Amino acid sequence: MRILVTGGAGFIGSWVAEKLVAEGHTVVVFDDLSGGYWRNVPEEAFFVTASLTDDAAVEFAIGTFKPEVIVHCAAYAAEGLSHWMRRYCYTENLISWANLANAAIRHGVRRIVACSSMAVYGAQEPPFTEDMAPRPIDPYGAAKAAMEADLRALGDVHGIEWMVMRPHNVYGPRQNLADPYRNVVAIFMRQALAGEPLTVFGDGRQVRAFSYVGDVARVIAQSATSAHTGEIVNVGGEEPITILELANRVLAATGAEAGIRHLSPRHEVRDAFCRHDNLRRLFGEWDPTPMDLGLAEMAEWAKGLEIGPMRRYDYEVTERLYEAWA
Repeated sequence: MRILVTGGAGFIGSWVAEKLVAEGHTVVVFDDLSGGYWRNVPEEAFFVTASLTDDAAVEFAIGTFKPEVIVHCAAYAAEGLSHWMRRYCYTENLISWANLANAAIRHGVRRIVACSSMAVYGAQEPPFTEDMAPRPIDPYGAAKAAMEADLRALGDVHGIEWMVMRPHNVYGPRQNLADPYRNVVAIFMRQALAGEPLTVFGDGRQVRAFSYVGDVARVIAQSATSAHTGEIVNVGGEEPITILELANRVLAATGAEAGIRHLSPRHEVRDAFCRHDNLRRLFGEWDPTPMDLGLAEMAEWAKGLEIGPMRRYDYEVTERLYEAWA
């Protein structure tokens, strides 16, 4: 089967591409390397280096390769930062999606699997279930909710099969450690290995459940060729812990003694974790990797990594910007 994976040089996308290649599919990776790396792309995959915001590049890739399935993993997922970079957030997450959807229609793509986010649930009472109406509290969550709605419309009008996968708080090897605004496990891991105190917003008692990337990627890859369609699926860990506990586990996994530094609270959901009944119904038994095992594997990988310069952004507005980011 011909499958195009957007964001396939990035974190989740590269794991998905690798699993699809291992299953014998012909895979094209589409990625602009803004948050991913050449080293992540499977050797057996074709690689198009371009941005999804470039409509001509998207048209060329899909028109030339003519994939039967698209697995859309590309996004800019800095949820907290999106309050100060709305234009960037919507360009990367919605304009990119529009370009991809248009090309899929024109060239007869049969199926689209889209990676959304737990951010669509907002501040509702956890555990989150797929039947809850989206109530995002930030531009990133709003962008993902809009993409989901448009994907359903795409299916209704153009007959394209679709699946929405909602991973949450994914971590593991290949995660980008050079971004100061997203992925708390990656931020903590980088700080710990650099001997810096781990920075926790507020009291650290916010609750999350963290998801090992290999588990998440396996189900997303399965969904690309599954007979199931028109389904929304939470995908992730089932061990809710506080951010403070996460910080201590990262310190233990890395052997660091840098300690923890508390910052002023920020605007975020207090508690967020999911149920996975749909996942079990559609894909069978779900036994996520224990966090201590996953963190140990990530720490071992990160210790030998040359992280490089930190990614920088130009804020679109600076009013009420968190002091730690100023």
